[in-house]
Amino acid sequence: MDDKGRIIYQTVYESPVGALTLTASEDALTALSFPQERYPEDVERLTKECEVCIPAADKIPLILRETREWLDIYFSGKRPDFTPALAPEGSEFRKMVWEELLKIPYGCIITYGQIAKQVADRKGILRMSAQAVGGAVGHNPIGIIIPCHRVVGTGGNLTGFGGGIRTKEALLKLEGMDMGRFYIPKKGTAL
Repeated sequence: MDDKGRIIYQTVYESPVGALTLTASEDALTALSFPQERYPEDVERLTKECEVCIPAADKIPLILRETREWLDIYFSGKRPDFTPALAPEGSEFRKMVWEELLKIPYGCIITYGQIAKQVADRKGILRMSAQAVGGAVGHNPIGIIIPCHRVVGTGGNLTGFGGGIRTKEALLKLEGMDMGRFYIPKKGTAL
């Protein structure tokens, strides 16, 4: 159980990019994590001191069934026409960044600098650090559905992705992106 006495449910979804761990409360998805998670402590924090239930296939809660359906549609190469209920945990700033990520259309990309501008506008300030935005993007607990893979560096740099750069590349290809316009840096946070 979590700090409110709720059970946290987990299941694994076998995807083309590896086994994804889905974590949810009774009514909302709280994490979608990759096999090679960049910040595993974020995921561990979600289940610390909680009763984690791994339900039998016929007892999976509705929220996890809806998430699986969303992923089935997504990995079939189509744009899902619904979003499962989401409840990512994080600071108000991170949540604001994640809300901006949800606005990025399927098959489109945006830069960290563009998100920083959007967040600055929402906060009514002149500037926002793209690095601060990058930190929030990097700690997104619900990969793919909150599409942090659609964020790229200036000039098409495929930098920064919690599930690994090859996974980011595969997700962008799945969405029909022309990968010739991007590059993988030789060193840095993307690898």
